[in-house]
Amino acid sequence: MTTNPSPQIWLYDTTLRDGTQCEGLSVSIEDKLRIAKRLDQLGIPFIEGGWPGANPKDVQFFWQLQEDPLKQAEIVAFCSTRRPNTVAAAEPMLQAILTAGSRWVTIFGKSWDLHVTEGLKTTLEENLAMIRDTIEYFRSHGRRVIYDAEHWFDGYKHNRDYALQTLEAAIASGAEWLVLCDTNGGTLPHEVSESVTTVKSHLSLVLSEAEVSVTCQKTMTTPQIGIHTHNDCDLAVANALAAVMAGATMVQGTINGYGERCGNANLCSLIPNLQLKMGYSCITEHQLTQLTEASRFVSELVNLAPDEHAPFVGRSAFAHKGGVHVSAVQRNPLTYEHIQPETVGNRRRIVISEQAGLSNVLAKARTFGIELDKQTPEAKQILQRLKQLESQGYQFEAAEASFALLMYEALGARQEFFEVKGFQVHCDLVEGKETSSALATVKVAVNGQNILEAAEGNGPVAALDTALRKALVNFYPQLASFELTDYKVRILDGHAGTAAKTRALVESGNGHQRWTTIGVSANILAASYQAVVEGLEYGLLLHSQAEAAVKA
Repeated sequence: MTTNPSPQIWLYDTTLRDGTQCEGLSVSIEDKLRIAKRLDQLGIPFIEGGWPGANPKDVQFFWQLQEDPLKQAEIVAFCSTRRPNTVAAAEPMLQAILTAGSRWVTIFGKSWDLHVTEGLKTTLEENLAMIRDTIEYFRSHGRRVIYDAEHWFDGYKHNRDYALQTLEAAIASGAEWLVLCDTNGGTLPHEVSESVTTVKSHLSLVLSEAEVSVTCQKTMTTPQIGIHTHNDCDLAVANALAAVMAGATMVQGTINGYGERCGNANLCSLIPNLQLKMGYSCITEHQLTQLTEASRFVSELVNLAPDEHAPFVGRSAFAHKGGVHVSAVQRNPLTYEHIQPETVGNRRRIVISEQAGLSNVLAKARTFGIELDKQTPEAKQILQRLKQLESQGYQFEAAEASFALLMYEALGARQEFFEVKGFQVHCDLVEGKETSSALATVKVAVNGQNILEAAEGNGPVAALDTALRKALVNFYPQLASFELTDYKVRILDGHAGTAAKTRALVESGNGHQRWTTIGVSANILAASYQAVVEGLEYGLLLHSQAEAAVKA
């Protein structure tokens, strides 16, 4: 007995072009190369590398990929149609695309008559000639063409006949894909479905007519439809899925939904929805388990904090806080999880908070490899200590590393890597200068040896963190790979004025993992000190556990 294979959806990633237009996002050539290779490993068939004629960085990117090609993905160069009233063969920007050496080229052209007359300041007929001439030029040089119909859905709404003519021009010239773009992100799912259905029907009719020229007959093929959506109405993923259900077979998007304004369709949501929910084939099952790691890898490289609440790949995507939820999930994960976290490379998290019961504590301990029994005094002690500290302002749902240390301490298993004997922080603020400097001095003991160290920083927390590292790095060289990735401070009882308690959250990382620690005090420096120290301690604990696992 044979089974029918799952229908294929072709993924097209534009993180390196459209995604880099996200506000606050910047990447180097090396970053782009590393992201491209990670997407290649993830199994993305088409990776849009940028616009080689638009900036020197993209030119160098394509050159380097010619020297060190990707394993399976097609790298795609991107550009616009030629300018009005010129010829494609004379366009320098099109020459740069050929020099990039990619087998596939994506050309975008105008679908909306408003953009033709107001933006390009040309005629509707000349815009059609621009589409035809540009695509024919690349086809004559052996390139395969994807045509992005920019502002398709707005053009379709305002002048349907002309919008369809632009697609006819593209397929008559040899485009193999027609990608319908919701460039402004204002279209609704039912509108996407209706438009894609109409396009497929119309183009089938066009291709069946006999009036096409001999030249067109040689180039015209049954076009495949793609979809490119933006998230201005928070519907980019929904619109892309609606297009697929109406017959689109290519989906364009970006990792983590990066993009201009509100972003693009998020491939980290699209891929599992298409593959796990709708039965399409996008990447292999093994590659799907790498999705969460790929998401975090890209966010790390572009220096944007990961969205903790992102579906499928966020830290909170499979987090359970309420005691009833935790008890149910422990018995059967299907009670509160729509998929198994491991299928997308994520994991279940039991959140510890003041709402926690013993089931939360036991489940949380299990994630650290510790088996506790409800009846043991240690389990009750951990819960009692947890609720006592949360009443003082601690919040362990955001600081799991600190909770782990609390748990090890209650069990008498907290490893003492170092002891801080004391610290001082001195800050200078010079009138007329925008920046201040801080000097921190710390005294620590390691294996009975006292070390006194000082360091400067652009603030007291940075100076304290640097001084601690300097004091400890000779004993623990792995500290050199640790970094303080985020620092947040919150006033807990504002009515107390300057005497209010402060909660400090410090996120640390080692290039592979991130962890968060917490400190609470009426003294902001004391709260920060506690969080920084526990961050270093937990990082050392992770390293120690990793070494023990390797030896075992």
